[in-house]
Amino acid sequence: MESAKAGRPRPVALLFAGQGAQHPGMGAHLYGTEPVFTDAMDAVFGLLGPGGAALRAEWLDGREDGLDDAGRAQPLLFALGHALGRLLLDRGVRPAALLGHSVGEAVAAVLAGVVSLPDAVRLLAARTHAVRDTPPGGMLAVAAPVRALEGALRDGVVVGAVNGPAQTVLAGPDAALDRAQEWLRQRGLLCRRARARQAFHSPLVAPAVTATSAEYERTAFRAPDVALYSACTGRPLTGREAVDPGFWARQLCEPVLFWPALDRLLGDGDFLLVDAGPGESLLSLARRHPSMATGRSAVVSALPPAHLTGKDRGAALAGALRRIAAEGHRVRVQ
Repeated sequence: MESAKAGRPRPVALLFAGQGAQHPGMGAHLYGTEPVFTDAMDAVFGLLGPGGAALRAEWLDGREDGLDDAGRAQPLLFALGHALGRLLLDRGVRPAALLGHSVGEAVAAVLAGVVSLPDAVRLLAARTHAVRDTPPGGMLAVAAPVRALEGALRDGVVVGAVNGPAQTVLAGPDAALDRAQEWLRQRGLLCRRARARQAFHSPLVAPAVTATSAEYERTAFRAPDVALYSACTGRPLTGREAVDPGFWARQLCEPVLFWPALDRLLGDGDFLLVDAGPGESLLSLARRHPSMATGRSAVVSALPPAHLTGKDRGAALAGALRRIAAEGHRVRVQ
């Protein structure tokens, strides 16, 4: 809190969740009560075509059955992150940096002006359609650092995401993941299968990259208007990477380096991080960073914990905006 007391508010960085986020069906309590949020959600649902209306109905009904399917979870996570981002911007939040996890990086790219919303949704739809035709696979979350998992990386199993110093996600074929899970449990390592039905961020989905390359090639990309920290490279996105269609197409089969990107972001300065995703999934990861323990940086969530219901759900957004205002930023809380 020192920077705020000294009259130098910590800049805001927005975090957008992606693959592996818990409770992607959250956020419906803002629909119909927050016009900017509602319009932004409807814009994505509309761009998704006939399937968008069905996804909206499923989301508003609170049905999470089937949201482990790429065709539902990925578009919904994108829509939710985009709508929350638009809502925060409308309230006066002016982020100094953006960081997205997996499909959350596509949200960050839209808000940073790298790609238009219609193009981003078109690419997302093409990607989710293509990935359904890839070989069966999945993902496995492990409470261990990458260096402890070498024995599990065989038969096509690879590191799919580095979410923290001891938070790693493996990806690969189903049978090989089952063997990896047994190997890990025999060594006392905690692990659980993720809800994903595809081996995102592994070579198993490379055919989907090939199938969608033409879609990316015909898309106009631009340099970002705001610093965009890439979870694909673990550092700020360069102008050359931003306009490279191949860079964006390859993200599907490249590992998510969320923790290295977060570490670089917080190494570059002190920030107030705002988790603009469901289930406080990125908040829980960011809290493990040493800069949080020292108070140099802080993190809040725009959405409530999954267990809250009723009127309590609306308190998270107002609380996040009050925290941003307390830092010295001019925002509208109500």
